Amino acid sequence: MRILRTDEARFAGLPDYPFQANYLDVEPGLRMHFVDHGPTNGTPVVMLHGEPSWSYLYRHMIPMVAEAGYRVLAPDLIGFGKSDKPASVTDYSYSRHMSWLTRWLEDLNLTNITLVCQNWGSLLGLRLAAEHHRRFNRIIVGNGMLPTGDSPVPAVFRAWKAFANHSPWFPVARIIQLGTERALSPGEMAAYEAPFPSAAFKAGARAFPGLVPISPDDPASAANREAWRILEKWRKPFITCFSNGDPITRGGDRHMQRRIPGALGQPHITLRGGHFLQEDSPREFARVILDALKAEMAA
Repeated sequence: MRILRTDEARFAGLPDYPFQANYLDVEPGLRMHFVDHGPTNGTPVVMLHGEPSWSYLYRHMIPMVAEAGYRVLAPDLIGFGKSDKPASVTDYSYSRHMSWLTRWLEDLNLTNITLVCQNWGSLLGLRLAAEHHRRFNRIIVGNGMLPTGDSPVPAVFRAWKAFANHSPWFPVARIIQLGTERALSPGEMAAYEAPFPSAAFKAGARAFPGLVPISPDDPASAANREAWRILEKWRKPFITCFSNGDPITRGGDRHMQRRIPGALGQPHITLRGGHFLQEDSPREFARVILDALKAEMAA
C-alpha cells in the first residue's frame, strides 16, 4: 500500500484552526491525526467528520465544548485532513475504516464518551458505539445514518456516487460549499482543499460514496445489521440534531427516533442549514451537545 502524507506547510495559518496536531499510528506506517482540545481529565466528546471534510469542519464547535470543561477529540479519518492517505481507491473499505478508528479509540482508551457524528462519521461512529457500547454514554447524530442496504437510497445519492466514481474533476471545497447554505470565505475554501495538493491525494474521498451499503448483500451490510440489533436495545441518551436543508439524510432522524429506545423523550432538534450543519449552525449544534452533557450532570 502506497501512502501519501500532506506537507504540514499546507495547513499553516488556516482560519479559526489553532489546534495542536496529535498523531497515532493505526497500523504500521499509517498515521492518523486528531485534535485533542480541552482538559485531559474532562469527559471526552468525540466529533467524527464525514465526506469529503476533515476535523476543520468542527473548528467553531471544538472551543465552545472545550471551554465548558470537556475534552474534545476530533480525528481526521484516514485519507482526509492531516491523516495519511493511501493512494489507491481499493486501499479503502468500510471494514478498514472501522479497524483504523477502533485502533485509535482503544489506544487512547477512551471511556464515558459522548459521540457527535455526521455523514460518514455516522456510518462509522454508530457502528463504533454499538460494537464498543460500554465506552459510550450518549450519541448525538447530525445528518447521518447507519444504512444496511435494505432500503432504497435517494436518487441524489446515486448521482453523487456516480460523480465520485467517474468525474475527472473532484473539487473538494466546492463540494463542501454545495452542502452549505452560507457562503464560505476564500480562506475556508482553501482550508478544505489543503489536505489534497493533487488528485493523487483524493483516493479516500473518491472511495467513500462507493462504500455506502446500497444492497442487502453489500460487504458491510451484515455488520451494520448486527450494530442495529445493539442500537435497538440502546437506552442511553440518543439525540438527533438534523438540519432542515439536507436532501440526502432527510427523514433519517425520525427513523432512528422510532427504532432506538434511548431516543425517547430526548430534545431532538432541527437546525437551519444544509448537509454540513457544522458550517451553518455551529453554535446551535454545540449548544445541543452542552445541554445534553449538563442534563446528565443534573440528573
